Amino acid sequence: MNRKSFLQSTALTLGALAFQKSLLAGLLNQPAWKIKMLTADIGIFTERGGTILFYLSKEGIVVVDTQFPDQSNHLIEELKKKTEKPFKLIINTHHHGDHSSGNIAFKGIAEHVLAHENSKINQQTVAKNAKSEDKQLFPDQTFSKTWRQKVGKEKIALHYFGAGHTNGDALIHFEHANIVHMGDLVFNRRHPFVDRSAGANMKNWMTVLERAQKKFSKKTTFVYGHSAVGYEITGSSDDLKAFQEYIGNILEFTEKEIKAGKTKDEFIKTTVLPFETQWKGDGLQRPLMAAYEELTAK
Repeated sequence: MNRKSFLQSTALTLGALAFQKSLLAGLLNQPAWKIKMLTADIGIFTERGGTILFYLSKEGIVVVDTQFPDQSNHLIEELKKKTEKPFKLIINTHHHGDHSSGNIAFKGIAEHVLAHENSKINQQTVAKNAKSEDKQLFPDQTFSKTWRQKVGKEKIALHYFGAGHTNGDALIHFEHANIVHMGDLVFNRRHPFVDRSAGANMKNWMTVLERAQKKFSKKTTFVYGHSAVGYEITGSSDDLKAFQEYIGNILEFTEKEIKAGKTKDEFIKTTVLPFETQWKGDGLQRPLMAAYEELTAK
């Protein structure tokens, strides 16, 4: 190789290395969280935990679910860049830590925290058992069946259709935008956690999803607590129907195995479901265990 070719080759190599280093630095400097606006004033925040939805109104900010304290602090920083309005209302879809632990970040800056009455009880019980009451911001407002309030141009309605993922799951409807946060009532193509310790009921979960499909329209945008890799955390009523059918198939399969004499230990070793489904991957033992316990409960 002559000197000219060598210098050109060296320059290209150094340039490529510099580009890779710059690209890596850029990736490392990117925030871990993502914000996606669904409308001009309603968006979703994802980082670690259940999906957060926020609404920026002229009266103040409404936040649905709060993930963990660090994540809520990231959210607060980002929303302060978008508006100078105060935090008016925090809503929890249910009590689980990846949806409500971040409440504490809003202590002293949010007017109210709202959840279903069972969700508040569950959050208090878990915190008491873990001796972490000082790390919680519990709801100061609760509802039983329906709650509705106008905030800015939106009418926000909360509905409770009975036990499902827990015994305190709320559906939050932003009526003007026609957006519903389902919380963990929908795991989009991801095997669900079924919290029997907090009153979960898989049979009634199907009823909850059926009622949601009848209550809301084909044009409604649904926001989900979690989704599998490659699937969205927003979607349509078709996803609710598909998840309802998945739960029904799990219960039917479990019942057949119980009648065939399978013990719980034998049953939860199942790794492949005998029916066609888009719900794959890790976590299958969670719904299988819950279904077996529910169907054999006395």
